[in-house]
Amino acid sequence: MAKDELDVDTGVATRLQTDVQKAAKSATDAVTREANAVVVGASDHPYTATGMALTVGALGFCIGFLLGRSSAESPRYWR
Repeated sequence: MAKDELDVDTGVATRLQTDVQKAAKSATDAVTREANAVVVGASDHPYTATGMALTVGALGFCIGFLLGRSSAESPRYWR
């Protein structure tokens, strides 16, 4: 690594920082594009989006309920 690539004050490689910043920017852009695609899809098909959200919510509730119920069946932990 050349001396001009090191920050004199911190000793951190500036080229490494810019590579990380580029990767973070790229990931942020990808997440933004995907979120926009979801919003456009939901606005084009509102009933399907509502049905999917309700289905995922109901499944999450059922899984949480069953896990909570199975942990409550052994009362020895509460005494």
